[in-house]
Formats: sequence, C-alpha cells, structure tokens
Amino acid sequence: MLSPIDETLKAALKEILIPDLGHPLIHPQILLGAELSNRRALITLVAIPPIQNHLETLTPLIESALKKLEGVNEVSIVLTSHKSPPTTAPREAPKIQKLDLGSIKHIIAVASGKGGVGKSTTAINLALSMKNLGLKVGLLDADIYGPSLPHMINIHDKPATTEGNKMIPHIYQGVACMSLGFLIPQENPIVWRGLMVMGALEQLLKDVLWGDLDILVVDMPPGTGDVQLTLAQRTTLSGAVIVSTPQDIALIDARKGLKMFEKVGVPILGIIENMNQFICPNCNHSTPIFDHGGARKTALELNVPLLGEIPLDLEIRVQGDSGTPLVVANPQSPSALLYKRMAEQIWTQLSKE
Repeated sequence: MLSPIDETLKAALKEILIPDLGHPLIHPQILLGAELSNRRALITLVAIPPIQNHLETLTPLIESALKKLEGVNEVSIVLTSHKSPPTTAPREAPKIQKLDLGSIKHIIAVASGKGGVGKSTTAINLALSMKNLGLKVGLLDADIYGPSLPHMINIHDKPATTEGNKMIPHIYQGVACMSLGFLIPQENPIVWRGLMVMGALEQLLKDVLWGDLDILVVDMPPGTGDVQLTLAQRTTLSGAVIVSTPQDIALIDARKGLKMFEKVGVPILGIIENMNQFICPNCNHSTPIFDHGGARKTALELNVPLLGEIPLDLEIRVQGDSGTPLVVANPQSPSALLYKRMAEQIWTQLSKE
C-alpha cells in the first residue's frame, strides 16, 4: 500500500523543487509518504540520484518548511528504493536529466570488473593514441578512491579556475586531463560514502572547462557501483571498453562489468586482453604467465569485438611509473602500435554513429 500523505505537510512542501530535475518535491513518483505523529513529521522519498546527490541541500529546505507548521517539532527524512505498486493507472516516472557537457561529441568508459588489470594504463595510452590520430581528446580519471592519473603523467598541481569557477584541465601532450588527485594530496585517503562519490564525479564532469572534444575517455574505477551507474544515467555514453587479464577469475568479473553496461543501454565497443603474455626483453621468448586467449573466447561468446591483446611488457610499466606513458616515450614500439590500432578501431566504430 502507498504510505499516507498528510495534505498539510504536502502543501508546505509544494514550493521545493528538486535540483537537476526541476520537478516539485511533491511529485507523486518522488514523495511516497508524509506522516505526522507525536509532533514528528516523517517524509519518505524515492532514492533517485537527483534526490541522493542533493540531499544535503534539500534537507534544510524540508525542515524549514515543515517546522513552520503548528504541531511539528521534529522532521525525519527517509529514502527508499522501493516504490509501492500503483493503485490506479501507472504514472510516468520522472526522467533523470542528463548533464550539459558542452561540445563533447563522444564519451567512452574504459572499465574493468576488478582492479589490477591495467585499466588506467590502457586508458591513458588509448587517449594519447586517439590524440595522435588528430582528434581532440579529454581524459577523466573517475577512480575517486584511487586516482592514478597525476602519477602517470607526473602532474600534481591543482587546476586553475575561471571567473565562473570552472576548473581548467591540465593539458598533457595535447590531451585535456582531470582527476580528483589534482585536488587532494596524494597521501590523503578518500573516505567517502556513495553520495559524496557520485557528487564528486558530477563535479569532475560538469564543472570542468572541457571545451570542444571529439572524445572524452573516462578511466572508470573497478566494479559495477555508484560511479558506473551515475555515469550511465547522467551522461550519454557512446560506448564502453572492457579491460581484463586472461585468467578466469578476472574474466568472470569482466563479464559482470560488460553485462552491467548492456543493462543500462551502453554499447560495448570491445574487450582488451591485457598482460596477454610476458615477452622476455633479453631473448624475446613469450610466456603466458596469466594464461592467454580468455578475452578472445569471451568476445566470441558474447558477440563483441576483441580490440587487442597487450603483452606483459616491462616497458609499459616502467614508462607508466616514470610519468611518461609508453605511447609518448616510445611511440614506435610494438605495444605502442597495438594501442594505436585499438584506438583506430574504437574511433571507426564511433564514427559510424
């Protein structure tokens, strides 16, 4: 059954609008309950992202409006993800408004089901390879808890801001770069709950002066959590690239990440198998330390492209740690040329849209 709605409480809330949506708080698909008992008003709201992201703003507005009423001494706000079934004809649910990101033609997510598979290294080398194709490219490090971009490009300064408080991204080798790591000292741990993480991601998207871009590459955190869902709901993703190592345990998680993007309507641009095999720098012998061919098999089973197989190349690690990614340090190396071919495949797919 629907929770009771006290009309006096509802009337007091009618002037409050939800940021990003513009809907009134008393929208029937948002306000599920407004009860008054023992001088305590209990407000039940649906936990859609615009409510969650702006709860700190909405709470004092709700409390102020209700405490003006006689008989209300206390206000409690409850968020729920469960909507009661409608007793009449179904109403159209409020749409989640997309962020206005200016003139960005394509946004792609470089994602993985788990950490430690070389996703960030892949993302930056792909972004630089796309820049070398003559494209206008941005790179967003969306791994809020473990930002790695500052170390990988050896830039640690805070970004400058415009008069309108827009952050100006750092430019590395022609690629516009932004990361929470530019704003918070490297040694400071980020201990945030989901709502703060989603809010931080939105700021890194909409409060940055990205300019005209052909493509924004988003280096995602591992897993299938708040950041992935927020990006899919609040932006128009052109596609996702899934990075995995060859062993079964990594591919199981990679499949989960792939299925998550499919469920929210994001096209899969392809799978990349990283650390495919170790090539000895002395004798050039290949050893499949983590097995090999798992991503190729997965791509065939799921009918998605296999973009490439990157070896466990010592130079990729060395250059990444030194702050000069491989595509910049040694652009004609075999692995750098692999990144170039993968970037070409991704842009070819996007150009067909």
